[in-house]
Amino acid sequence: MLHKLTLLLILAITLNSCATKKTWLSNTAQSKITYKTHESKTPVQDVNGNYLTIVYLENLGFKKLGGYTNSENVKWLLNQGYRVIELNYKNNPNAIASKINQDIIVINNALAEGNFCGFSDCSKIQSYILFEGYRIKRNIPYFKDDPTVYNRPDQYTEGDMLNMDIIYPANPSKEVPTILSFSYSNSYATFNKEKNTLTDDHKNLRTFLPYTFSGFNDSFLQGAPAHGLAWAIADHPKYCSWGSGKPKEGPNDTYKSYETNPDTAQKVKSAIRTLRSMTNDLGLSGDIGIYGFSRGSTAGSMAIGDKSVPLFENAGFNIGISDDVQVAALGPGVFDYTQIYNTLDDGDGNLELRCPWAWGALEDNYDLWKTMGSEYLVETSETAPVLFFYNTTDDAYYQDQILHLKNKLDKLNVPNQTLVDYGTGHAVPQTEKDLDTLYTFFKKYLNPPTLELKN
Repeated sequence: MLHKLTLLLILAITLNSCATKKTWLSNTAQSKITYKTHESKTPVQDVNGNYLTIVYLENLGFKKLGGYTNSENVKWLLNQGYRVIELNYKNNPNAIASKINQDIIVINNALAEGNFCGFSDCSKIQSYILFEGYRIKRNIPYFKDDPTVYNRPDQYTEGDMLNMDIIYPANPSKEVPTILSFSYSNSYATFNKEKNTLTDDHKNLRTFLPYTFSGFNDSFLQGAPAHGLAWAIADHPKYCSWGSGKPKEGPNDTYKSYETNPDTAQKVKSAIRTLRSMTNDLGLSGDIGIYGFSRGSTAGSMAIGDKSVPLFENAGFNIGISDDVQVAALGPGVFDYTQIYNTLDDGDGNLELRCPWAWGALEDNYDLWKTMGSEYLVETSETAPVLFFYNTTDDAYYQDQILHLKNKLDKLNVPNQTLVDYGTGHAVPQTEKDLDTLYTFFKKYLNPPTLELKN
């Protein structure tokens, strides 16, 4: 009898231990919060064999926009093949606005390091943080690449699709605008010499954490839902390793560290049209803002101008739909290649050396050089309002590029604003105060629904 009682006691203790909720330390909540994990019956793995993961933030300090319950959304995500980790904030009043970005940064860094909530095999390529009520449409084609633009690798001749991901509130109570960003992690075709074949090793690399969100503690896009916004991230238009690319019969690595038109502008405009074409299906408002940093800023800036160039506009998908955007925030980037020689050796040495290899000498081909930058497309006051952000400790040519474009916007009476020295070097805004400056600028021109706080 005693033996049976002992076994029952041990069993009771064991069951109680198994039922203990797991906890994660939240910087936002300033306390430990509970979490649950779910594995999909049909899991999707990336090219490295790691599991695509959704970190689902629920019971936040404001009412969710999506109309489905959290359990319905989690089930939907599992059916898509995602591992789901639910973080339960229990309506913590700090889990709002830009305060939640503190946790977004920590989560992305943990995923990138392979150590989040006990998992070491979450994908570093396509894992996402979603707010409650939100879902994701992944790998949406927005342009078929032309292999003859960058000619790398030699075996790449058919042309891959460039893709984007859209994160949106499912069945929303109100239509929401979207912020679109072009990744500063390049996707590209890869040839495996040992297998003598092209591989998927570097496809869909737009959210490769060590180069994007984690690499720069960049939480702006993923924090947008706390401000009533959807967000999307697209493959960078340069479908080639950033340090490679050449014109046909041109010198190797001619395009080292820069992109070229009309290819870039065509892809940017096709991405905007593709996103806008999904307005009705996803409950979006059709208003789009651009967020760009580094090479993503150079690409995204192609969207702001109002000049019509048929060569740029009549390529890609959904031709006929507007490619206008309503607002942009642009970090350090290159907007006018004719300005790169203003000061020599100020950080843009690759451009100073290699741009003439592609476009000829500047003094002989000024008009062609001009078409390579987004400043060329800024023609009237109909250009989208822009917030520029940069640090004066970054490479000097970035500041020169921003001030040059800002001066033109000022002359045209295009609304613009600057956020300067929010950090050091080549970096993005990270503090609640600086992030709020960016979000406030976007909300002024995008008019998202106001989020109701919970009691």
